[in-house]
Amino acid sequence: MLDKLSEIHDRYIEVEGLISSKDAMSDMKRYVLLSKEYKDLEPIIKVYSEYKDLISNIREAENIISSTNDSELKDMAKDELDLMLPRKAELDEISKVLLIPKDPADSKNAVMEIRAGTGGDEASIFAGDLYKMYLAFSNSKGWVTELIDVAEGTSGGFKEIIFNVNGDNVYGQLKFESGVHRVQRVPQTETQGRVHTSAASVIVLPEAEEFDVEINASDIRKDTYCSSGPGGQSVNTTYSAVRLTHVPTGVVAQCQDQKSQHKNYEKALKVLRSRIYEIELNKKLEEQSEHRKTMVASGDRSEKIRTYNYPQGRVTEHRISLTKYNLQSTMGGDIQDFIDQLQIAENTEKLKQGSVANHE
Repeated sequence: MLDKLSEIHDRYIEVEGLISSKDAMSDMKRYVLLSKEYKDLEPIIKVYSEYKDLISNIREAENIISSTNDSELKDMAKDELDLMLPRKAELDEISKVLLIPKDPADSKNAVMEIRAGTGGDEASIFAGDLYKMYLAFSNSKGWVTELIDVAEGTSGGFKEIIFNVNGDNVYGQLKFESGVHRVQRVPQTETQGRVHTSAASVIVLPEAEEFDVEINASDIRKDTYCSSGPGGQSVNTTYSAVRLTHVPTGVVAQCQDQKSQHKNYEKALKVLRSRIYEIELNKKLEEQSEHRKTMVASGDRSEKIRTYNYPQGRVTEHRISLTKYNLQSTMGGDIQDFIDQLQIAENTEKLKQGSVANHE
């Protein structure tokens, strides 16, 4: 373990030198990547520093125990060893997790898309409930949300809503929310009190920067149209809404949230870039070994991941068979425990796969 951490420390020193060199900013793309790598390595370096000192102290205590005839000194060394060995075990486990290769997109902002699925008007209302849940969660984390595009439902909620979430390590947390969310409750439109099942899909994309994806302006077709409100009615008479099509891939993104066509174009371009980035990212993942793929963050958008059962006040996370009876607080944005448990399951699986790969 110490050897692996030492190698990372050497890389940390190397990156530090590259960032502080005179010509560091001559290549901005490289500088941004190096700065990100430096920041990502810092937590590992802190553990390495403590781990190295601890190993040195353990060896010193063991040496005293084996070489001295002074019973008092030997007892003191044994007492110190009893304190240090459990801490070493803790650092071993912490180091294993820190050494798991990170998703390079984890530190990015996110683009979230919520779409009503089966269930008609009730599905649109549920999509709106999920949107409120993510807004509350984002606020609790100090993240900033920004609306991009919305299609309202006929009886409330949204047929579709797309928004940005900006902050620290946003995608690394929210990526676990991708998939089909199912709700079981009595709809507002139900007159006989029967419980219905409806669904909404959530898609979480890492927000791609210009450095991540190069898009030629000539490959983008831009269409403009009037912004629309509920029921398709025009809310302004200027062609401020923007729809962008990336001709080579057929990927489409649109935005009608702003009155300014230019601002809508910039927002739509963010979404377009993120969707293309995701396509490229998925290609790379498919090229990698099956050992890199995990059940928790498989990215399968058709997978039913969570059920919100209102009659029983129950929320069930199907990927890790976790059930909690805190529906009200969950819908109020209290989803951190689900994300933490999914992260633990993901890391555990990666550790298992890494162990298998090392033995092959």
